[in-house]
Amino acid sequence: MKTLKGKIAIVTGASRGIGRAIALRFGKEGAIVAVHYSQNEGAANETVREIESLGSQAFAIQHQFGVETDIQSFFKKLDTKLQHVTGDTQFDILVNNAGISGMGLIEEVTEDVFDKVMAVNLKSPFFLIQQALDRIRDGGRIINISSVSVKVIYPGTITYNLSKAGLNILTQNLAKQLGPRNITVNALMPGVVETEINRGMLNNPEAKKHAAQTSVFRRLGQVEDIADIAAFIASSDSRWITGQLVDAAGGGLL
Repeated sequence: MKTLKGKIAIVTGASRGIGRAIALRFGKEGAIVAVHYSQNEGAANETVREIESLGSQAFAIQHQFGVETDIQSFFKKLDTKLQHVTGDTQFDILVNNAGISGMGLIEEVTEDVFDKVMAVNLKSPFFLIQQALDRIRDGGRIINISSVSVKVIYPGTITYNLSKAGLNILTQNLAKQLGPRNITVNALMPGVVETEINRGMLNNPEAKKHAAQTSVFRRLGQVEDIADIAAFIASSDSRWITGQLVDAAGGGLL
């Protein structure tokens, strides 16, 4: 049984990494998937083709989130594509996955870097959800991709940590507000996952070994690990779970 059959999902940052894995898993479960990407059109189109090979519908949508981002413009593009594919502008699932890292100790972080990290990781999800409220159906799902780094502190990721901590507060606040509409809002907190964003660290054998040891399973996370959790949270089986900051780090918070 396909648990998301008939559902329409928007996944930001879905051309690669965790976002791509979530988009593919949603497609496997029967959802129509909007594959958002920032720059890599080829990768986004490949994700669309893979979803279609699973027997589901998908389409790519390009938009650059950042300090000067125009959320209204994103939704104009989305509304047009949804109207074409489904005949409506309503959808069921929003996954805020798009994000950037922004490394550096506090004395190394410039205002430009700070503003960009906050804009992509926190401001954009905030206003995406704001503008989605009239479009997401009652009983829908909002899933924010946070990070275990809000609990396991590394001074060199202070800006990233702050952005994800804010995302967690947004998650819990909205869970209360949207409960009467039966819309659940949850955040997944991955640990170190083998993705492009972690490539620099994982190219160091010692750092890679240390990262693997943070999980009780003594291995690095894989994008499919996170996608499987997201698929459950997006399904009707998770209807009684909301406002949760889910440890998706293989026990990394224990």
